[in-house]
Amino acid sequence: MRTIQQIALKIAVAVMMIAGTVSPAFALDLETARSNGLAGEVDNGLLAIPPGAPADAQELITSINNSRRAEYAKVAAQNNLPLEAVGTMMSQKIYGRLPAGTWVQVQGKWIKKAR
Repeated sequence: MRTIQQIALKIAVAVMMIAGTVSPAFALDLETARSNGLAGEVDNGLLAIPPGAPADAQELITSINNSRRAEYAKVAAQNNLPLEAVGTMMSQKIYGRLPAGTWVQVQGKWIKKAR
């Protein structure tokens, strides 16, 4: 009986150790998601999953898009602009800072930024 409990305890400790070392590897930030082709910028100022990419970054994309929409709405209200205009302007600013090779969607077409 004691042996089964010892084995169960060792397994539980091993699982916790593995979970503790593996979890940070799966913590995804925007820069990493972009550089790994898991997230791309759309010309409306939001993020999306590029073609052929797995949905690994969907939670991150949703979270960032929600924050961006809230900020765009504030700017639009303060400046009496349509929300879409603010998104488009922000997209242009974001695009200028993106490294080459980043997925971008322009007028519905996905491409990798050249420069």
